[in-house]
Amino acid sequence: MATKDKDILEPSLEILGIAPYKPKKTEEYMSSKMQDHFRDILMALRQRLLEGGDKIVTHMKEDAVNYADPNDRASQEEDFRLELRARDRERKLLKKIEESLELVRERDYGYCEVCGVEIGLRRLEARPTATLCIDCKTLDEIKEKQQKQEEEF
Repeated sequence: MATKDKDILEPSLEILGIAPYKPKKTEEYMSSKMQDHFRDILMALRQRLLEGGDKIVTHMKEDAVNYADPNDRASQEEDFRLELRARDRERKLLKKIEESLELVRERDYGYCEVCGVEIGLRRLEARPTATLCIDCKTLDEIKEKQQKQEEEF
């Protein structure tokens, strides 16, 4: 699969055209250079999402045909529904990106919102909007799974 065809909601640094950050041995976590790196990632991701959203809206306007055949019409409606669902996911991600950019501005980016430990460079490069360290995220997922199991009973 070509890199251009990958999911816009799960970009890699390669797709965004940004090289992975290589910290110096004496460099402090979330130094100004590191924060600039993540600001660049977040801005590139935001730009990519905004461009993708415009394409969806344009596509839906151009392809809005009133088919006579009910099967064709149902197919088109399902395609539009899926595109709108993707657009809603993008909207939610844009909100998270804006929140992450605010954390960068406040110099709170890169630290777990629950326990305050460093989230980690590689985790943030993989998921730039992460607000939990891996331990807190794992606990959160376990709790969520337990709640779903309790609801089933």
